[in-house]
Amino acid sequence: MPENQVFLHFAKYIALSNALKEELSQRIVSKTLKKGELVHSAHNVCTSSYFIRKGLLRIYFLKEGQEISEFFCAENEWVNSPKSFMQRQLDIYWIDAIEETEAFSLHISDLGYLLEHFPEMERYARLSMGTIFAHLLERISSLRFTSAKERYEHFCSVYQTIHARIPLGMVASYLGIAQETLSRIRALK
Repeated sequence: MPENQVFLHFAKYIALSNALKEELSQRIVSKTLKKGELVHSAHNVCTSSYFIRKGLLRIYFLKEGQEISEFFCAENEWVNSPKSFMQRQLDIYWIDAIEETEAFSLHISDLGYLLEHFPEMERYARLSMGTIFAHLLERISSLRFTSAKERYEHFCSVYQTIHARIPLGMVASYLGIAQETLSRIRALK
């Protein structure tokens, strides 16, 4: 059963009852996303969250016509445009597929149902959001207080299992440096 991967992810945070497994199985939808496919546009409210079975997605925003990578998500992670998804309003983020990606999607109304009817889902949401929050605080500190070389080393540490799969231009925009600067830093390693 492909959704077992989702169950294993949830089991890291909560005990899954058979009833919750059944509801999840009925509410998640399998999706295949082509490399380069736009998964979410900032022109729309984000209504689905995606659990990545295999592949790589990127969250980014546009600044003066340039794509600025904000976050990368790979196997066994959920991705959405957080503010848009939770507050049901437009925000600045776009999501695209860096690789062909197999994912499950969960609609916001289905998530609402699960949160309302399964108290353990609220626990899951709180614990998993704590992990994301810690990552974002590390990212902010890295951007504010470290050199380009230190930011790159931090990036490689945080994304150690996937950094080689991410195009250099996207890595450079994530780090807030020119691609040429990134090439020089990488040459020093």
